[in-house]
Amino acid sequence: MNNSEEVLAAKTDERLLNSLIESYKPWILRCASETAHRYITDSDDEWSIALIAFSEAVQSYDEEKGPFKVFATVVIRRRVLDYLRSEGRHKNEFSASPDVFEGNLPEDDGATVPLQPQVQRRMAAEAATAAVEEDLSRDAKGEIGEVQAMLSLYGFSFFDLAECSPKAEKTRRSCAIAVLSLIGNPELIDRMRQRRMLPVKELASASGVQRKILDRHRKYIIAAAEILSGDFPIISAYLHFIRQVS
Repeated sequence: MNNSEEVLAAKTDERLLNSLIESYKPWILRCASETAHRYITDSDDEWSIALIAFSEAVQSYDEEKGPFKVFATVVIRRRVLDYLRSEGRHKNEFSASPDVFEGNLPEDDGATVPLQPQVQRRMAAEAATAAVEEDLSRDAKGEIGEVQAMLSLYGFSFFDLAECSPKAEKTRRSCAIAVLSLIGNPELIDRMRQRRMLPVKELASASGVQRKILDRHRKYIIAAAEILSGDFPIISAYLHFIRQVS
């Protein structure tokens, strides 16, 4: 049983799910630690959040979403980051001695007065959240740079997509069908990459989508196909609706 088959089987088999969790535990802890920017153990709240996120990733995974670890990493990082943000908000209301607010701090020969433990925890949570957001931003910028370089081979820019993306729901669905047909046909996508242009005639025949729609939204279809068939987990998340079209 390969990795994908094991994950898919674990959706409906609790014994397999527990076995999967046990084998992935070191990786889940590492993923949570990298997101929180501190060492996480199975006694930390972040471990519980990451474990729930991992189980969520198993239940929502299918092979069209790419390698399971890439998909699970995105889910875990998002859930842990949401938790850190939540902790940061809660720590904005912390208890402290009235002396702190009234300025009646004890004199200690000029020594620095230690921060209240609650303040220290809040600052740590905020710092961790900021660090994770910076990492996500850096990762997103890296993905955009790679996609931009790839799309330049087709003669257009990543930033052209805002103008050529389908707006009407019916058109969006037609484009999604075309993208899925393209991804699912190795011969077609290879031809697209070799010629650096969308094989409109062949794709219309394979997908059943009208040629005029393919012509009008060719940039969008090319970009979506390259992104979803590549290793771009952050940008791919914005195209999740395409995977849901049946």
